[in-house]
Amino acid sequence: MILTVTLNTALDITYQVSALTPHGSHRVDNVVERPGGKGLNVARVLAALGQECVVTGFAGGPVGAVLRDLLAPLAPLDALLPIAGSTRRTIAVVDGASGDTTQLNEPGPTITSAEWTAFLRAYETLLRDADAVALCGSLPPGIHVGAYAELIRRARTAGVPVLLDTSGEPLRRGIAARPDLIKPNLDELAQLTGSREPLRATCEARRRGARAVVSSLGADGLFAATPEGIWHAAPPAPVRGNPTGAGDSVVAALLAGLVDEVPWPERLARAVALSAATVLAPSAGEFDSPGYATLLPRVTVTEHQAAA
Repeated sequence: MILTVTLNTALDITYQVSALTPHGSHRVDNVVERPGGKGLNVARVLAALGQECVVTGFAGGPVGAVLRDLLAPLAPLDALLPIAGSTRRTIAVVDGASGDTTQLNEPGPTITSAEWTAFLRAYETLLRDADAVALCGSLPPGIHVGAYAELIRRARTAGVPVLLDTSGEPLRRGIAARPDLIKPNLDELAQLTGSREPLRATCEARRRGARAVVSSLGADGLFAATPEGIWHAAPPAPVRGNPTGAGDSVVAALLAGLVDEVPWPERLARAVALSAATVLAPSAGEFDSPGYATLLPRVTVTEHQAAA
């Protein structure tokens, strides 16, 4: 079983409009609601890949109730903890003319100390049956900035490999707890290391404590620095669509590859193809299956030497 942790879950709402014009009034052509937050998106992709998955974190209020109702018929098992505050919403507006997406993210509810303590108890129980755990996304108000470092240490004590996908100070503190894998994008990597040169920054991030680092380069694919080697994996060509959730699909592919002990070059090729296939899908937590099958054999994976 793969456990995904989403401390700041969300109800993802996607609006599709023919063209997005600043200061204008728009008629929405289509509305899609999905249970969201990075870990829930990861879990939905994992389930579509045939992996057993459990989601945990927090959900509360009317929005949280809608989220759990939408999650109920899906494959991931719901182990979310109820809270007094209301779950946030994220709104993606997809411009049909340009293919671009505008994202609006609410901050999330405040988590009380009692709710955090209850979560820690539930987390340690879930770790007993986990083959891997992913810690994903932002921290909601009320949770201390070292929360992910604490969860990493507890996973390591339980002997469960852990992937961390967050940013800013939670990432900086989390990497010091020595996760098995982190997956920053270029901006997050630059904040962590001070460098925007992808290969150098990826290697520097690994020296800071992570066993392996896979950096998202957007349309340019992925850089990976691992104990087995350093690789760049690239798609055959950029794809247009909704990029929301593309990074979460990378995490899903990396987790599935970890659990199934897939060699790193193949693991990265799957991650790149799955990410691109997610851009082709209408909303986060989904991917275009025919697109994935077409893209996978066309991904190029090149080995590199370590940056000086």
